[in-house]
Amino acid sequence: MNKFEYIKATTAESACAAAGKTTRFHGGGIDLLGEMKDYLSSPSRVIDVSGLDRSISDEGDHWKLGGAVRLVDIENHEGLQQSLPGLTQAAEHVGSPQIRNLATVGGNISQHSRCWYYRHPDVKCLKAGGSTCYAQEGINKFHAIFFEGACLSPVVSNLGVALSALDATARVMRAGQVRDMTMEAFYEDADVNPRAHNSLKPDDLVVSVKIPKTRAKSSYVQFSEKETFDWALVSCSAAANMEGDMLSDLRLYLGVVSPIPHTKAAALRKLEGVRLTESAVEQAAAALLQGADTSEHNRYKVPLAKTAVKRAILALGGKK
Repeated sequence: MNKFEYIKATTAESACAAAGKTTRFHGGGIDLLGEMKDYLSSPSRVIDVSGLDRSISDEGDHWKLGGAVRLVDIENHEGLQQSLPGLTQAAEHVGSPQIRNLATVGGNISQHSRCWYYRHPDVKCLKAGGSTCYAQEGINKFHAIFFEGACLSPVVSNLGVALSALDATARVMRAGQVRDMTMEAFYEDADVNPRAHNSLKPDDLVVSVKIPKTRAKSSYVQFSEKETFDWALVSCSAAANMEGDMLSDLRLYLGVVSPIPHTKAAALRKLEGVRLTESAVEQAAAALLQGADTSEHNRYKVPLAKTAVKRAILALGGKK
């Protein structure tokens, strides 16, 4: 790890004023410190933003989460458990209790690639500034099966998937001004730019997240190789309204199958105004996974994702 200057920010404005192209923000530090130890990132200055907004507030028609809210506080918040169970379930599946005690909302949604080629100290892959995505022809067991660009590194943020389903908006401070970004806009650059992990610039700071209360039901499902303390192989989050056993306003996103949270509006429309049955859900799941580009290593993700979709949707109606 190279030497760096350390600054503890007291406001979002001062944090952004101290930031630049060779600086990094530090929330819980889980992702950043790993990159620094592996020399994937060597910032000249690290700006600690862990002491900024840690509030969780019910704003009437929406919930507001400060960018520095810890995942353990989401997991254990009674109001969120009742109102946004998909979000608390997503937080609960992150790492270990020790990690959730440090990891923040802003850090989780903006974390960098977990691709083993990107993380390997002796490999210069496309995302790390090289010219080749080694996952294309290499071992890609954990990689994307839907992608627009040349990089197969998938989005791994639990909260990113859940917040996408909940139609959340990230408030990002850029050049001294706060702008709202939908979760689609927050991640879209990663789908077309192999060097991007998300759409944030180096000096962008996630100030808060706004989550509307427009959908009464939500869920999150994750499959991993280990039951706890493991990255997802596939994740899925759904949110909708229900009248009896009829779904409406359904939003659903898959994680770890694409560089961005993956969805298909046409597939979800198959369930609009339809009775919630296993047969209907299976048809929608099949439509969501049409067009997957798989190899022998990650072909298993298709049936796994279909099962995740089925369980996430049925959970909205209290079914398993």
